[in-house]
Amino acid sequence: MVGIILASHGEFAEGILQSGAMIFGEQENVKAITLMPSEGPDDVKEKMQEAIASFDNQKEVLFLVDLWGGTPFNQANTLYEEHKDTWAIVAGLNLPMVIEAYASRLSMDSAQEIAAHIINTAKEGVKVRPEALEPEEEV
Repeated sequence: MVGIILASHGEFAEGILQSGAMIFGEQENVKAITLMPSEGPDDVKEKMQEAIASFDNQKEVLFLVDLWGGTPFNQANTLYEEHKDTWAIVAGLNLPMVIEAYASRLSMDSAQEIAAHIINTAKEGVKVRPEALEPEEEV
């Protein structure tokens, strides 16, 4: 089963892990990694390495991070560099993305396959009311 790391600035990753469990049930091989104000990049990297070491399958790891270019992304990216053929990173962490990733693990064995699959769900999870504020679709 693909291991999933939810990573964020502050406690966002822990909250979305809890929300995901309320909707989809408790998940194995999923860890929340937080960057707290008193911590630095090395702390995040160490937490990620410990989480990966706890996964049943360390060859397939999917990072779902809050912000492209932020510390959680950057530390995931340093780890990803040694596993480009099998690992994947998706930024813009949201609950629809997490639920879709959980569901996808039931039928997909590749972190990269799941990453490609969840992008549309993540984007479609962003909506606005009134609907007139939605940007027009490009043709």
